[in-house]
Amino acid sequence: MAPQLPKPLLRLLNDALAETPPGRTIWVALSGGLDSSLLLTLAAHVCRDASRPLRAIHINHGLQSAASAFEAHCRLVCDGLGVPLTVVHVVVNSQGEGIESAARHARYSAFKQSIPHGDTLWLAQHQDDQAETLLLAALRGSGIRGLAGMPYRRVWQGLTLLRPWLSISRRTLAETAKELALEWYEDPTNADVAFDRNRLRYQVMPQLQTRWPGAASSLAKSAQHAGEADQLLVEYAASELASLAVGEGCLDTTALGQRSLPRQRLLVRTFCQQLGLPTPPQKRLDSLLAQLAVSTDAQVKVVWPGVEARVWRQRLYLMAALPPLPDWETAWDGQAGLSTPLGKLMVSMPSSRSMTLRWRQGGEVIDLPGRGRRDLKRLLQESGLPPWERKRLIVVLEGERCVGVIQPPAQVLWQAKETIFTVPDVRQT
Repeated sequence: MAPQLPKPLLRLLNDALAETPPGRTIWVALSGGLDSSLLLTLAAHVCRDASRPLRAIHINHGLQSAASAFEAHCRLVCDGLGVPLTVVHVVVNSQGEGIESAARHARYSAFKQSIPHGDTLWLAQHQDDQAETLLLAALRGSGIRGLAGMPYRRVWQGLTLLRPWLSISRRTLAETAKELALEWYEDPTNADVAFDRNRLRYQVMPQLQTRWPGAASSLAKSAQHAGEADQLLVEYAASELASLAVGEGCLDTTALGQRSLPRQRLLVRTFCQQLGLPTPPQKRLDSLLAQLAVSTDAQVKVVWPGVEARVWRQRLYLMAALPPLPDWETAWDGQAGLSTPLGKLMVSMPSSRSMTLRWRQGGEVIDLPGRGRRDLKRLLQESGLPPWERKRLIVVLEGERCVGVIQPPAQVLWQAKETIFTVPDVRQT
C-alpha cells in the first residue's frame, strides 16, 4: 500500500501555487538533500493535479568532490518524477567574502540567468533554517531587516521567490521523507562545524531546544514579527521619500538632513531598495550621512559593492557603480546605431564628411546658433549636469571643429550652427 501524502504540507504548496499566475512555470531549487527532494516530490503531485508546469533547477557549485554525485542524484529524482531539470555549473569566487556567501551569490546569479522573468521559484527553507538565520543576523549585529530573516515571498530580479515551508520544522520534514521512503543525498559538509550555520545547527540549537523545546518556533516567530515591522517601516519611508525626491535616483539633502539620524538611515536604505541597489553597510552609511551638508560645489563620493553615492549641490545621488571609461575615439558616418563603450548611439546626422567621436577632453569650443562661440566647460557649469556625467559625454568633431555634444544614447546637449542631428527628442541649449 502506497504511503499517504501529508495533507498539511500539500495544503501549503497549494497555497503557494495560488500565488503564481496561470501560464507561468513553477521551479523548485533542487540541491539533492532531504528538504529540496521532498519539496520537489510533493510539488510534482500538486502541479500535476492542478495541470501546472513544473521544472527543477540544480546549481553545481563544484566546491567538493561530491558535487557530481549531487548532480547525478538530482537527475535520477527528476527522471523518476517526470520533471524537466536544468543544471547550471557555476564558479564560486570567494575573494572578499566568505565561501558560504560567495556560493549564495553564485547560486542566485544562476537563478536569475536561467529562470524566465515572471516565473516562480520555490525554495525548501523551513522553520529551523529561519531560526538559524535570525541568530546569525543577531550575532552579526544586523538591524531589523536582517533580523526579519528570510521572507515567505519576495519579488527579485523579475522572479517570485517563495518559501512555502517556513512554518514547518525540520523534524516534520524528516519524518515525512522517511514515511514516503524518499531517497536523498546527504551533503558531507553538513557536519562541518567550521561553517557558521552548521555550528549553530549542531552545537547551539540542540542546547537551546533542550532548555526551551519551542526555541526554533519562537525564533522563527520573532523573525516574522521583525519582517512585519520592517515592511511597515518601508511603507512609511516610501511615502516620505516621495516628498524628498528631486529627480530619478536623487534626494534633497537639505530636507533629508532635517530628519533624525535613525530616520535618515531608514530613508537612504529604503531608497536603495526602491532603486534595486544593495543597501550600504553601517559605517559607509554613517560616513555618507555625515557629509550631507557639504558646500555647494564640493563633491562627495561614498562607495560600497555595486553602488556609488554622491553628494553635490544639495542633492544626494544613488546609482549603480559606474565602470571606468576606456580610451576611445572612432570615425562616424553620421548613421544611428554606432556602438560605443556606453551602448549604441541613437543619433544620426547627415554629412558628406566623416566625423570623429571621442570623450570630452577639455578646451573644446562650440559655435552655437544665436550665442556665438562658447567654451564647453562653461556651458557644462551652467547646465547643472553633475561632474561625473560630464566625463561621459561624446564630442562630435568635423575635422578639428566641435559640432555637437551628445549624452548617450540619444540626448543632444548642444549642436553648432548649420548642424542637424536627428534624435527621438532633441534638447538644444
